[in-house]
Amino acid sequence: MASRLNPYIGFNGDARQAFEFYKEVFGGELALNTFGEFGASDVPDADKIMHAMLETPQGYTLMGSDTPSHLDFQPGNNISVSLSGDDSAELHGLFDKLAEGGTVTMPLEKQMWGDEFGMVADKFGVSWMINIGQPQG
Repeated sequence: MASRLNPYIGFNGDARQAFEFYKEVFGGELALNTFGEFGASDVPDADKIMHAMLETPQGYTLMGSDTPSHLDFQPGNNISVSLSGDDSAELHGLFDKLAEGGTVTMPLEKQMWGDEFGMVADKFGVSWMINIGQPQG
C-alpha cells in the first residue's frame, strides 16, 4: 500500500454523527470502530469512536475519532494531518524528521490494534499522526 496523507479530525463525543453526515454529503464507504472494539470495553469511552474512516468515490479520505475523556477537547485545534501506510522505513524517517525541533506527543510504537502509531507536533505547531500497518500480501 502506498502511503497516504489526509486530515484527521477530533470530535467531542459526536464523531459517529459527524461521519454519518459526511457520508451523506460525499457518499462512499464508512468504517467506524469504537474504543470497546479495540479492547477498552470497560472504560467510560467504550462506545465512543476510536477510529472512523470515510473513503469517497471522488478519492477523498476523511479520518477522525472522539477525543477520549482523559484528554482536553479544544475546538479549533482538533485537526491533525495523518500519514499512514506500510512502508516502515519511510514513515519512521518522516516521523523523525517531523520531530526535529518539535515535540513527540506519543512515541511511535506498537499499539493494541497491531500497528505502530505515534504523534508529533512539528516545530510550527502542526499535529501529525503516523500509523504504520503491516505490509499486505
